[in-house]
Amino acid sequence: MTATRPAPGALDPIETASRDEIQALQLQRLRWSLQHAYDNVPHYRKAFDEKGVHPSDLKTLADLSKFPFTYKKDLRDNYPFGMFAVPRNQILRIHASSGTTGKPTVVGYTAKDIDNWANLVARSIRAAGGRPGDTVHIAYGYGLFTGGLGAHYGAERAGCTVVPMSGGQTEKQVQLIQDFKPDIIMVTPSYMQVIIEEFQRVGMDARESSLRVGIFGAEPWTEAMRHDIQSKAGIDAVDIYGLSEIMGPGVASECVESKDGPVIWEDHFYPEIIDPDTGEVLPDGSEGELVFTSLSKEALPMIRYRTRDLTRLLPPTSRSFRRMGKIVGRSDDMLIIRGVNMFPTQIEEIVLQHNQLSGQYQLNVTRDGNLDKVTVRCELQAGARNSAEDVQTIRDWLQHRIKTMVGITTKVEVLDYGAIERTQVGKARRVIDQRPR
Repeated sequence: MTATRPAPGALDPIETASRDEIQALQLQRLRWSLQHAYDNVPHYRKAFDEKGVHPSDLKTLADLSKFPFTYKKDLRDNYPFGMFAVPRNQILRIHASSGTTGKPTVVGYTAKDIDNWANLVARSIRAAGGRPGDTVHIAYGYGLFTGGLGAHYGAERAGCTVVPMSGGQTEKQVQLIQDFKPDIIMVTPSYMQVIIEEFQRVGMDARESSLRVGIFGAEPWTEAMRHDIQSKAGIDAVDIYGLSEIMGPGVASECVESKDGPVIWEDHFYPEIIDPDTGEVLPDGSEGELVFTSLSKEALPMIRYRTRDLTRLLPPTSRSFRRMGKIVGRSDDMLIIRGVNMFPTQIEEIVLQHNQLSGQYQLNVTRDGNLDKVTVRCELQAGARNSAEDVQTIRDWLQHRIKTMVGITTKVEVLDYGAIERTQVGKARRVIDQRPR
């Protein structure tokens, strides 16, 4: 199931194939993946049998809707290796989630899985404008998190020089960017904001660095944040999407020439959009929950995995594959405040609209009796010299804008620059929910 390795810098032929060719390949690989899962993973055999379906029932791509969903809970219930479809001696690498909300989710890779992963991250880097000989500064965390090593192997496969910096040590991040002069940085968008602030703190302009492309992923981010990073760092900011259960970074990635949503590498991952409440498959263009089925994974096949990410499937543009819309939130991150559905990214969009605010924010959710309350904490730009009246004006503007655009009444705190804790490794903590469970 390993794709033919392309020459560095060249497009894979499938990236420009017809939709008929793509769908024929998907059907072939989907039949293999369903049979592989059924034959080798007791969980899938039981789930298929209980649903009354067999891999041979897949006659068309639409028939996939007959098969059961897979949930993160299934991986935790089969901890650590119960979802693996190959013997342990064929597992080349193991990654795992942090397990902060329960048992870690454990994922494994065969040699072919690692090879495919490297090819797809290399494909993603090429789509972002990377070329052989470029230097890639990787500030994703290394270790059990898939980000660092996934980006690392892909950058090497793309013919790039890798600086495996990992996360943290922000002052050293800036120093090495200045000294090593990388062309590309791969990092979470929230930590890129922190790196830009460090440039400013030491009296340097991030726009004058060698960086020309930022490949950002691992957390939802908005068009407003893209604009903020591009204007402050002088780079092209592109979105890479992935999750450990499906592969890691490189499941989908934006093309720098269009920046119109991550292209899903549909030759390896079959996407669906479903109604998160009913599980019904929705037509392309409809907003719903993203579901993936792996088409080539040996160690850990994933059949109709519910990602909880809310987005849309969009038609092809720069490549022959469909695209994802921006992640608007996660079905399990949605806050319901006095009957109104709200996502943190909605607040991010509004905060970044005000040129006196740094873009850092946090939502504190509490409950007073039976009423939920939200405090939006944001902060002024570095070096701001705002009077008390100025701060009150900003506070009033933000409260009014949130009420108008989101539909909830909030308390707003406008703090001095640096008051909100920065992420040093991994994803920013945007929501502090203090409501009783």
